[in-house]
Amino acid sequence: MTSEHAHLTPHASPLTIFITGGNGQVGFELQRQFALFGNVLAPTRHELDLTDANAVDAYLAEHQPALILNAAAYTAVDKAESEPAQAKRLNAELPAQLAEYAAKHTIALVHYSTDYVYPGDGETPWQEDSPTAPHSVYGQTKLEGDQAVTQSGCQHLIFRTSWVYAARGNNFMKTMLRLGREREALSIVNDQIGAPTPARLIAQVTALAFTPHASPLTPHITSGIYHLAPRGETSWHGFASEIFKQAQALGEELAIHSGTVNGIPTVEFPTPAQRPLNSRMSLTKLEAALGVTLPVWQYQLALTLAECCEA
Repeated sequence: MTSEHAHLTPHASPLTIFITGGNGQVGFELQRQFALFGNVLAPTRHELDLTDANAVDAYLAEHQPALILNAAAYTAVDKAESEPAQAKRLNAELPAQLAEYAAKHTIALVHYSTDYVYPGDGETPWQEDSPTAPHSVYGQTKLEGDQAVTQSGCQHLIFRTSWVYAARGNNFMKTMLRLGREREALSIVNDQIGAPTPARLIAQVTALAFTPHASPLTPHITSGIYHLAPRGETSWHGFASEIFKQAQALGEELAIHSGTVNGIPTVEFPTPAQRPLNSRMSLTKLEAALGVTLPVWQYQLALTLAECCEA
């Protein structure tokens, strides 16, 4: 045995990382990113009912995670208007419960939030400390979750993001690709402005905030709220048009062309829950903390479409 081999020691047991909402768009990508950080636990709904507080407590006590990534949420924005209790459980009470555990056991919690917590007016990008004034049950319950995490005293990162989509699951991009094959013309809202954010980018940035193999797994940026989205802005109409343009360049046979995507104002597309017109978010704080420049949304769309077309 060489001296080099003589100094080798067995690796410590891998740290346990608990991901809620693991089958969702963000949760799936988090599993990919954090597999090298430790032993990832991402129970399905059948394995763990997140609406059952006692079941969550029992799961935490059994597995004793070293890090919690809370990607679970009640995201049916319109349905939340008629199911406020269900939305409150997943968007407010669950993060509060996870934050309490994290504080008690001195571990970090990552929680994912939304631009819906802001008033949604004007044209100026929101700062992390901008006044909040949600106009929907979804936005209000998400804000309550943010506040519970912040007030818990646990080490935490709250990433507020917007317009999440991915190559898998149900989302705007996948819907546009389907409707583009089925219809000759579409009418898409053109006065709601934001940044389409792929789940992959959310997971990649989350991983960047941590040092792998540290014990316990703790972020190397300061606890707090950060905006996480690509650079640039567009409307849903602009997003749809870019989806079709890029998909056609990839050889996708779509029955619709960008010229047949008509823009309409929000007032012509009423929904039970009010949507924010201004979802712009300043990225300065996150970029400075991580020492990175976030990519533009069009490039991120190209990567996601390529993955989608290969699937």
